[in-house]
Amino acid sequence: MDNKQKFLIIRIIHSIVYFFMIACLGYIFYCAIAKRYDWTLLLALFAIVVEGAVLVFNRCNCPMTALAEKYSAEKGSVTDLFLPDWCARHSFRITTVIFIIEVIWLAIGYFSR
Repeated sequence: MDNKQKFLIIRIIHSIVYFFMIACLGYIFYCAIAKRYDWTLLLALFAIVVEGAVLVFNRCNCPMTALAEKYSAEKGSVTDLFLPDWCARHSFRITTVIFIIEVIWLAIGYFSR
């Protein structure tokens, strides 16, 4: 398998993980609106916290990005997600803000029952 194929596989896997995390954020949002507190919410929260921990411990760089850069013909910034470049670059900041808002919303709903 050549580097181009490896890079494509990394992009696909990374995009699947990314969209799974976005789905988790969407589910957390749904739970905040519906005031639903169950084990599936805990799983979604856990997935986001683990992903966040991996990113924080890796200095806000996804390990899959480093792997993609290893197999990419390009040097420097590599778009290793199937997203526009600006979205991929700012995704961590945007989703962090969304997650904090969702957790606050969940807490308010939970403690006001």
